[in-house]
Amino acid sequence: MLDPEDKKQQQVLDRYREAAAEFQTGNVPPTMTGYWLLKRNQVSNDRTWADVGIALAWLTKEYDANPPFVRSDGLAAYSGLHSKLEYATDVLPRGVDVTWVYYTSSKNLISFSVVCCPNRFHPGVSCPLPPS
Repeated sequence: MLDPEDKKQQQVLDRYREAAAEFQTGNVPPTMTGYWLLKRNQVSNDRTWADVGIALAWLTKEYDANPPFVRSDGLAAYSGLHSKLEYATDVLPRGVDVTWVYYTSSKNLISFSVVCCPNRFHPGVSCPLPPS
């Protein structure tokens, strides 16, 4: 229960409200993939699909454009594209989001996601755009 006399509590509550208001337009990534649907300023018709094959093609294009780090001993640092696509092909039609995160050869961390909408785990979050 909020104590109206407690200024520290009020400051924390005010900061929380400010951060929540900034989330939709800010650069902070969501804590759960389904919350990407709330970031309306990052929505694009060319990245909204109803066909899983098109989503898989986009994932492949991003992967090929940003290949993962290759270990100096030649062993795989991450699972390969084939296994990633196999998994995505299985789960996307069932409404499960897919996120790929890894380090590139330039030591940058890359992350890209396909978020299902309506979202299985966040049914109250509406779809930002109809699929193209």
